[in-house]
Amino acid sequence: MSLLLSSSSTDSDAATSSKIVALKSEDNLLFDVIEPVAMESKTIKYLLEDTSSSSDDKIVIPLPNVAGKTLSKTIQYLEGRHALSGENSEMLKRYDEDFVKEVSGDQVMIFDLILAANYLEIQFLLDLLCKAVADLMNGKTVDKIRKMFNIVNDYTPEEEAEVRKENEWAFQ
Repeated sequence: MSLLLSSSSTDSDAATSSKIVALKSEDNLLFDVIEPVAMESKTIKYLLEDTSSSSDDKIVIPLPNVAGKTLSKTIQYLEGRHALSGENSEMLKRYDEDFVKEVSGDQVMIFDLILAANYLEIQFLLDLLCKAVADLMNGKTVDKIRKMFNIVNDYTPEEEAEVRKENEWAFQ
């Protein structure tokens, strides 16, 4: 169900010679991924090491905390980065920026991807997405951030006045 991005014959040769790992989402969707892409996740890497199988049987790794739509987008990102491995850092930076632009219009997807990156222990994706959320909040007032993320203000007016007084620097 996933796409394998390859731009040259050496990439596709590597893909066909690599072991295939099946990732099973919480909604029971299966995604075939080449092992080097799957190993970008420390969680999957550790599971693969624990189930080290010398047979050619495809290993199915259940990921009960990641929905199919989110897993698909995560795999898309990882395969794109894998296809660019060996490229210069400027190309990777541009790829990351394009990915963030693609998902930034969907707040639910960004937060689902953050949760998936955290669960799967994909630190560079987690860092990228957390920075994107921080950039969304940058320069906005507390009230605008509350509205943006549907955060209910549960402070009494007195409590809020005290917090504002104690942390004046944050409200300037």
